[in-house]
Order: sequence, then C-alpha cells, then structure tokens
Amino acid sequence: MNTSQIEIILKVSETLNFTKASEILHISQPSLTYQIKMAESELRFKIFDRTQKSVSITPAGKRFIESLRKLDQDYKTAVEMAQNYSEKYSEDIVISLPYRSAIHKLPDAIKEMSKINESVLITPHFGWRDRINSFINGTDDIIFEDYENLKNIKGIKIIPFYESRIYFICKKNHPLANKKLIHMDDLKKETLMVGGGSQYLLKVVQQRVLDTLHIPFFNSDDHDTTLTNIEAERAIVLAPGFLHDRNDSFVWIPFDCHETIKCCLAIREDDNRKSIKEFIDIILKLYETENPLTL
Repeated sequence: MNTSQIEIILKVSETLNFTKASEILHISQPSLTYQIKMAESELRFKIFDRTQKSVSITPAGKRFIESLRKLDQDYKTAVEMAQNYSEKYSEDIVISLPYRSAIHKLPDAIKEMSKINESVLITPHFGWRDRINSFINGTDDIIFEDYENLKNIKGIKIIPFYESRIYFICKKNHPLANKKLIHMDDLKKETLMVGGGSQYLLKVVQQRVLDTLHIPFFNSDDHDTTLTNIEAERAIVLAPGFLHDRNDSFVWIPFDCHETIKCCLAIREDDNRKSIKEFIDIILKLYETENPLTL
C-alpha cells in the first residue's frame, strides 16, 4: 500500500463520501474507488461498506484506520525532520528535555554551537513520557533528566548539571504570594496537586506534606494541567524550579525543605562524537554563573 492510498483511505474515513473525498483530493472518483479496491485486495479485508446511498467503515476498517492515522502522522513528521536536515547539515544531535524551561539557555547554546560547527543541526525533543526509552534506544542523543531516574541505567555517561530546589507556586493574588519562604504550616488551608510527572524526591516532599497536614489533594497529569488548575484557583502545587518559564504569570516561592532535584545531562557511553562533547561543554559553560538553587 502506498502513501496515496493511505491519504485516500483516511480522507474517505473522514467524509464517508467518495465524491466529496475525491473533490478534496483533486482526483477523479473512479480513480479513488480503484485505489481503495487495490488496497483492500492487498490487505485481504474490506475497509468500507458502500451502497448507493451511504458509506460506512467495517469493524476491521475501524481498527485499521486507527493505526493508519498514527502511521500517517509519523510518516509526515519523519519527512519534515528529514527536510530540516537538508544538505546544509552533516550531523544531527537530538536533545531531549521535558520543557524548554529546563534548559532555558538552550537557544543560546544552539547559537554558540552554530558558530563552532554550522554543519551540526541541534534538534530539541520535548515531552514528559518515554524520553528515557527514546534516549536508550538511540532516537535521542542527549537527555536532560533527574539523576534519580538515570542512576541505575547501564551503558550511559551522566554529566552533573545543577540542583533545582522545590518551589510553592500560586497566583499573584494568593494570600501567600508575598512571602519569601513557604513553610509546611502555611499550607494548612490549601489543596495540593500531586502526581503527573513528579520526580521521586518531589513525591517524597508531597507525601510528607499530606501525612503531616492531612489536607485535600488531587492528581494532575502534567505541568500544563497543573498551571491551568492554579489559574482556576483549584489548588496550589510544589514543583522543581527548572519548570519555571520565567514569564511572571505565577509566583514561585522557595519551599522550606532540604530536598533538591539533582538535574543532569546524559549521553550513551558508546557515543564518542566530538560534536556531542562540544555542545555539552557549551551548555555547561552558559550555566557556570547561575545560582543552581535558584533554578
């Protein structure tokens, strides 16, 4: 099955109308019908049931189309990434991190790298989930991660980066917004958001607060959801400083605890490329003057 057939099948599944799909795709209806029949013959099952009045998707077709949509998106992403690579670049370094704020000087690092070797493309990969697997499997070349999540993984080299303290986050009009340091007792009347992508030591602090104060809590799936809930005044949150986006939308106040998140960079032991070392050295140098506990 070719990419044209994939596009045709997906468009018919969206419109449930052969005529409309052919018009959108700028092909004749007989050609569209023929391509679907060819695909069904190759697959050995029917994707669509067609009568004179309607088009419906077969049970097998529904399951197939679910996977096909993901395949189509992955294909388009792969093409776009390859187009970015082009003839200008001889090498691509993919750096994985949860949010841009984790390495807020990343744009500066990319700019400096282009001065040293403009043939090296630096590609950020953002996301909470499956980043470690993606790194271990070789899709990503460098990863920013909590040391606790990497310390037992074999075959990697860990580079200490900085320690990130834990902060209390609230809206600017919150009663605690003007405090310089938040203590445990300050949270007695609050609802605490937990879960999501919380690091191990952050979970330790969250649990200590809950065990001590017995305050209400609920789970937030990710940091964006957390910030939305803060804005909606549903709850407050404790979070590592590396998530601070520096746009002053919320108040970030240090929380009184001894735990800090040990943030690091890591590469695979067998990756000895000079460009990898150069890029990591650039990042580390840019952060030399930062106070690590304010990150």
